[in-house]
Amino acid sequence: MLPRPAVATLLLALALVLTACGGPGTPTTASTTGEVRTESLAEATVLETPKEHVGAEVAVLADRPIAPPAEPVEPQLPATVVDNQGTEVTITDTSRVLALDLNGTLGRLVAELGMLDSLAGRDTSTTFSEARDLPLVTRAGHDLSAEAILEVQPTLIITDTSLGPWNVLLQMREAGIPVVVVDSARSTENVAELAEQVGAALGVPEEGKTLGARLTTEVEDIRTQIAAIAPRELTDKLRAVFLYVRGQAGVYQMLGAGTGADSLIEALGLYDISAEIGWSGARPLNDEGLLAAQPDVVLTMAKGLESVGGVDGLLDRYPALADTPAGRNRRIVAMNDADILGFGPRTADVLEALALAIYAPADAQ
Repeated sequence: MLPRPAVATLLLALALVLTACGGPGTPTTASTTGEVRTESLAEATVLETPKEHVGAEVAVLADRPIAPPAEPVEPQLPATVVDNQGTEVTITDTSRVLALDLNGTLGRLVAELGMLDSLAGRDTSTTFSEARDLPLVTRAGHDLSAEAILEVQPTLIITDTSLGPWNVLLQMREAGIPVVVVDSARSTENVAELAEQVGAALGVPEEGKTLGARLTTEVEDIRTQIAAIAPRELTDKLRAVFLYVRGQAGVYQMLGAGTGADSLIEALGLYDISAEIGWSGARPLNDEGLLAAQPDVVLTMAKGLESVGGVDGLLDRYPALADTPAGRNRRIVAMNDADILGFGPRTADVLEALALAIYAPADAQ
């Protein structure tokens, strides 16, 4: 794993690139759209030889309603927390909350904790149906707007370091608004921890623990299902890379340790090429690396794939990729930008949708 500051720097850099390209939550065109699968992983017909399958897939999540606690929650205030930056913050009012991050994870967590009605606004990536009518406070891609934030009169801001500019949050603190910074690292391993951090900031720590336990169980259950269908022998596992591509910005990177992509690949029962070559963080792609990696499958973000002209555009840009098993078989699996590395309440759904695309693709059913 990368050190926390390095992860924060990487996320901020990705946020800036996303801003330049329209960002997650922006509808994709026909070349990168897929259909919601109605069958579960347990019901799908699994490929006998996943390495031989030909064809790209876009994994799409169905819109799932939030699942708050059965009984109304009552925040225990004032609540004092020490946030992820070591800052002690006292919260006295949670009636108007902003939960802001690159993937929309924090806004959904607030809603799943039973405090949907407390959300005063949203970021670009917070697009679940119950929140879509909230005022947008990231009006320029993923840039925080001090004016937009102040317009919704928040009594609490929960965020991480994936959005900027940082001085906007400093201005909010100077204006007397409590700002709680939670962990910016995202992976299957800290889903529960993130729920607990948000719960503590809202004054509902027990609900945070309960939600964290529920999400952990969901993730463990789907990982067990994936393990049952993924090849067990190391030589049979699909060699996988996660490519972060933004055509307009000229960004072509492979994500490695500490980016969340490594955690995703491992949870999907794939062989992580970045671990094999000791690849950490996000590094520029090159032909030599692609030829050496010889991936069987490429994971990527749907909007990023669209920005380079789809599968054909990506293979044209990197002929070396076309000379790998993934390129020859067009085994590119994409998912909505905000979902694929979000690692929030829908982590289990993300894993199942991607596993279906990899091991039981729609055109093989």
